[in-house]
Amino acid sequence: MTKFHIATMVTVILCFAAVVGAQQAATKEECVVKSHEAAALITAKGLDEAIRQINDPKGPFVWKDSYVFLMNLEGKMLAHPMQPELTKLPHCLLLTDPTDKALFVSFVNLAKTVGHGWVEYMWPRPGQKWPSKKITYIYRVPNTDLFVGAGVYVGGMMY
Repeated sequence: MTKFHIATMVTVILCFAAVVGAQQAATKEECVVKSHEAAALITAKGLDEAIRQINDPKGPFVWKDSYVFLMNLEGKMLAHPMQPELTKLPHCLLLTDPTDKALFVSFVNLAKTVGHGWVEYMWPRPGQKWPSKKITYIYRVPNTDLFVGAGVYVGGMMY
């Protein structure tokens, strides 16, 4: 094979890998839809069933590189499929990201006041140790003290 053919094959493989990788990234729209689906599940099937499904790392609320989590307005994590140890804490309000942002306080405040919206912070991608910029949609479950969230990762570098 000539160097030209090898270079062409490498380029094609890299382009294919980039397309496949891009398809694995969740979108903001998916986060909104999945959050509303989780809220509807809580309303229709109850809190216990929602916790069971949201906690399942292979369940319907984990997709691509994102997932839904469930909290109450006191800052208690009720379900988290990627970091279940957060559910063991009395609350998450004292936890901060690497920039010292109290992200869970931001989640609670948004859920209490507006009821829905986006919060930007740093958080590790599933399976990673290093944080990436993340933007999470928060949605308060109507007529409850509960909210759900799901987010997208933006880039691969800290900001």
